[in-house]
Amino acid sequence: MEMRHLRYFVALADCLSFTRAAERVHVTQSTLSHQIKQLEEELGQPLFERIGKKVVTTEAGELLRGFASRALKEVDQGVALLKPGAGNLTGKVRIGATHTFNIGLIPECVAQFLARHPTVRISVEELAAEVIASRLVAGELDLGISYRPQDPSGLWFEPLYNEEMVLVVSTAHPLAARKRIRMVELHRQDLVLVASSFSTRTMLDECFQACGAEPTVVAEMSTVAPMLALVARTMIGSIVAINAVPESMAGLKMIPLESPTPVRTPGILWRLKESKPAAVQSFAVILRKTALGNSLRHEGPG
Repeated sequence: MEMRHLRYFVALADCLSFTRAAERVHVTQSTLSHQIKQLEEELGQPLFERIGKKVVTTEAGELLRGFASRALKEVDQGVALLKPGAGNLTGKVRIGATHTFNIGLIPECVAQFLARHPTVRISVEELAAEVIASRLVAGELDLGISYRPQDPSGLWFEPLYNEEMVLVVSTAHPLAARKRIRMVELHRQDLVLVASSFSTRTMLDECFQACGAEPTVVAEMSTVAPMLALVARTMIGSIVAINAVPESMAGLKMIPLESPTPVRTPGILWRLKESKPAAVQSFAVILRKTALGNSLRHEGPG
């Protein structure tokens, strides 16, 4: 199967007329008919029915039409991005991101994107993961950046990388000298964690349950910044994503966790079965590359 077969098929499925479809793709009717026949033979089933002078799509044809149309649109947009002058994108990219990604990843990506496409407008909203999902479904955002949702109904989650969570304590904390800590060693340790309504908290609770540890959760907060501020001023620890701790924040020590190691998966949230404007696709390319580079830097050598 070649790209032209899909173009001819979509043209005929849209026009339901060999004459108009042939004009649309600039070939003769006999060429169009031959190409459609080749496609049907390759797929092993008819895609169209000829009823008198009318042409209608079969059930298989209607099914293929949706996939083929989206595929061709994606290819055409990708090709357009590579052509001379493709840097002159216009429009707006509406992004929803959770707090962790707005610390470094999103500003870095927006800076790169605007340097290449200064005529595109970027809108970034810091939202809870469940709000990002609902706004995407409602068509109010073009893409979301968050951790893997528990219920991705109506959305597609594109994983970017896996991210380890670490114990964070003040440099004066008794555990600050440790190089690694087993989760069970946090039994009865004072911790500040995200609220129990967050999927990250559910994952952490499962890790503690798996190793038989019961930490003393003395505080719950909805964002990372106040958690880290509390940790820096007290003997209370916290567990956060390694990327969530600003390099400029002094007085904190990050310690890897093991047995088990809590891991989250950041990614891009998309609406299902929807073509993406060229500007949105271009931003996603930068996002994927930057996220991968950041994750490799945090992994370090070996």
